Amino acid sequence: MTDVPDAADEEQRPEHLFKPGQSGNPKGRPKGSRNKLGEAFIQALYADFEEHGAETIAAVRVEKPDQYLKVVASILPREVKVTTEVDLSDEELDQRIRQLAAALDLAIGGKGGAGEAVGGKAEAPRPQPAGPVPPVH
Repeated sequence: MTDVPDAADEEQRPEHLFKPGQSGNPKGRPKGSRNKLGEAFIQALYADFEEHGAETIAAVRVEKPDQYLKVVASILPREVKVTTEVDLSDEELDQRIRQLAAALDLAIGGKGGAGEAVGGKAEAPRPQPAGPVPPVH
């Protein structure tokens, strides 16, 4: 079967239907017509928020925390892309980590910090188990 209509298809097509490639509205929609409803809705919503916004948010947070969290999640960006233009050496990075740790009042052991060189190679610190490790079967 092919997608190209044959003469029989053209004869069976009612007169009131559009022919392939023909638009039902060749001039398009009037400029701004689609946005009128959206603009009116946003204006009404803004006016209502100005009057009741903070109290409503507080009431929803207390009475319907699940809905409150849905709203918060819906306005957050789905993806956060972090880029930096700074290219730091290992020593500069270690110094920054120590400065941040000091600001957060954290203790970092060893002279090399988290990426302390062992035998000339930088290694990530190994996590320590929180309790006894269960046997593997």
